[in-house]
Amino acid sequence: TDEIIELMKQRGTYLVSTISAGKFTYDKALNEKGYFPAIIVPKVLEMSPKIQESFGRAYKAGVKIAFGTDTGVSPHGDNAKEFVYMVEAGMPEYEAIKSATVSASQLLRISDKYGTIEKGKVADIIAVEGNPLEDISILQNIHFVMKNGQVFKNK
Repeated sequence: TDEIIELMKQRGTYLVSTISAGKFTYDKALNEKGYFPAIIVPKVLEMSPKIQESFGRAYKAGVKIAFGTDTGVSPHGDNAKEFVYMVEAGMPEYEAIKSATVSASQLLRISDKYGTIEKGKVADIIAVEGNPLEDISILQNIHFVMKNGQVFKNK
């Protein structure tokens, strides 16, 4: 609500995005009969679409945003879809990426070691083919992963 958005801004509260969870549960409730108990389906169909809309309203109002997915309800590995949903809701690509790096490290109070690429910080880096500022969906296809300075994936 507008009241909650205003309180979040006043108190510096972060909204951790979970649009993916809403999209996943909505799809299951709509397309897979029996996935949820029948009593749950109307609530899922009503509430899930509101997650992306309320995210967009909160972002546009200036609420702090940190990346999240709440993927406990869906298979792991599709987390980067959240970037696409955040951009669809009105967040610029650059801000979506910052929500998963700078903002998330600030929320977790670990920005002294993580969140930006700087001397003295942990070298956790990914690389993709192309420019995610032009097409945020390319973050779903990671070509290179370095964690703490060690390469784990180099495709």
